[in-house]
Parts: sequence; C-alpha cells; structure tokens
Amino acid sequence: MDSTTMLYDYRDRIAAAVNFSYGSNHNMRERECARIHCLRLGVELIEIDLDFMKKYFESSLLQGAGAIPDGHYADDNMRSTVVPFRNGIMLSIAAGLAESRGLTEVMLANHSGDHTIYPDCRPEFVRAMDAAIEAGTFDGLHLLAPYTTLSKGQIAARGAELGLDYALTYSCYKGGEKHCGTCGTCVERREALAEAGIPDPTLYEV
Repeated sequence: MDSTTMLYDYRDRIAAAVNFSYGSNHNMRERECARIHCLRLGVELIEIDLDFMKKYFESSLLQGAGAIPDGHYADDNMRSTVVPFRNGIMLSIAAGLAESRGLTEVMLANHSGDHTIYPDCRPEFVRAMDAAIEAGTFDGLHLLAPYTTLSKGQIAARGAELGLDYALTYSCYKGGEKHCGTCGTCVERREALAEAGIPDPTLYEV
C-alpha cells in the first residue's frame, strides 16, 4: 500500500521503481502488483533478486507462512518478522542504481507505524542513511522518505485522493492468494483503510 501510494503520489519525479525479491512469502504477490502499477504509469520497473538474504538471514518472514505470528503490529511477537537491515541493503543498491543513471535521490515509503518494530524504518535511520548516501556518492544523492511521520491511514487517505485502487495492492506476510486477515500487516491494513474511511476491497481468509 505504501510504496504503491508513493509511486502515484510522486509519479512526476520517479524515473524508475525497484522491486527486490529476497525470499519472503509475499514477494511474488508484491511483484505482480508492482508490474501492474508501473505498466499503468509508464514507469520502468527494475527487478532484483537478493536470494542470499533467505539463505543467511534469520526472520520468520523468510521461513514460510506457518512461521508468521498473528496479532497486532505493535505486539512483541511481530519482532520475529524483522529481516535484519533489509532497508539498508536495498537502499544501498538503489543509491548505486540512481548514481549510475545520473539521478539525484532515492525514495523509501516507510511510515510512523513501522517505527515500533523495524529499526530500519525509524526517523533516525532515515537521517543516517541519507547522510551515508550523500557522503558515499560523487554527486551527493539524497534519501527522500516523505511518509516517515504519517500513519498508514493517512497514506491510505492520500491514495484515495489520487484515485488509487487498493484492491491491486498486497500486504499479507503469509503470502497466500487471499490475505490471511490475522497477521500484523493484515490487521494494520484493515485499520488503515478504516481510518481513511475507505471501503476495504481486500479478500481475507478470516
């Protein structure tokens, strides 16, 4: 929901989108959605495999649907879904791609609800990564993370203003054909759409 909203919100300044496959249960579903939206907007989609993460990193997100805990995002058991330094790795690659193409910035669609669980979504990470990208590139690229202080509900409301169809987005950490309805991302998805006052078009198992 967040990355797709940002894609539409900032379509005039986005030269290319990047989809990373790193072995999570929902990678295939997210990739399908990315292809649909990038095709609609005429945005180039770069697809990159990060298979080593599934092989070497520890996270329930990389261990199959049965390993994903149910419950709210803020619950302690959701810490098991953290993929260590995932955003740091992906942003480093994105920065290399951007500099290779003569671009000036990379973007991240984190939001305030991520901060509790995921260290590489927090404002201090964004500031530090922005400084690292600027220092580590000849042209002084920057990291733009415009949703850092917004709730997912506020992002969904922005998507509604843009006419975005959230039926063509995917959130569930279990990766099934339908959203499970019980994992942290499904719970958060329901709450965000309700907060935004948007009818939920999602097909849930429960």
